[in-house]
Amino acid sequence: MRHVNEFLQHITLPVMPEVAHQLIRTLTDEQSVLSDLQALVAQDPTLTTKVLRLANSAGVGMQHQVSSLEHALALLGTDQFRALAISACMNVAFPVAEGFDRREFWKNCMSCAGYAHWMAEELGHNADDAWLCGMMLRLGELLIATHEPHTLAVIERQPHIPGQRWSREASVLGFTEAQVMAELAHRWTFPQNIVDGLRQADAPLLAEALNPLSGVVHLASWLADMPFCAPEVIDLLPAPLLERLGLDPQWMRDTLPQPEAFFEMVQEADAA
Repeated sequence: MRHVNEFLQHITLPVMPEVAHQLIRTLTDEQSVLSDLQALVAQDPTLTTKVLRLANSAGVGMQHQVSSLEHALALLGTDQFRALAISACMNVAFPVAEGFDRREFWKNCMSCAGYAHWMAEELGHNADDAWLCGMMLRLGELLIATHEPHTLAVIERQPHIPGQRWSREASVLGFTEAQVMAELAHRWTFPQNIVDGLRQADAPLLAEALNPLSGVVHLASWLADMPFCAPEVIDLLPAPLLERLGLDPQWMRDTLPQPEAFFEMVQEADAA
């Protein structure tokens, strides 16, 4: 079986715009301020348009349309604004491969991001980091689909059971989409907590010490893959992981968001 680095050696990697790299650097720069983020995004008129569209669909309860980056920052705050900007860059860097339903794919990504944010917030962890990891998790599959479509076809012929995407990939490839994205995040100098969160997301309970970010992203992917959304789906999630994270299943049943709550941003991302 191959290592993920062997796969990445022989493919054309996505090219992130320079503004994206600058935004990533601000994740670890404690001196970065709102005006810095606004100035970075304002350098790129196309990115500015995308961020404003995403901001207007982010469900922050605004009464008036977000018409400027300054307004978006004031409403969203530093972390969510930056996450939306990086998400917009990812949407361009990872065009959906042939044979993929672009809209359905991004629905899944946004659902995973939204569910990860929901759980991380309840646990008192950084919810915006969880949103970013959740959004990025499945993007590695696009690289597999683009460069090894026949391999992906073999993977896709196996039964589609929520939570089993990674075992299907590992059995055929020797690695998973999560490991692909972790390596890309490392090469793009994302903060180490984001890299580690992605690297362990496919099997968080196998890690020597449980990474809460990996755990919530793992569960979020299960929920995003569910064919329906009802309180009963919580009973299908891996109970040992819920217990280790300290997530109350009854709270999850009572407050489970509908995936449609996260889908409005998909239309805006496609239009941008």
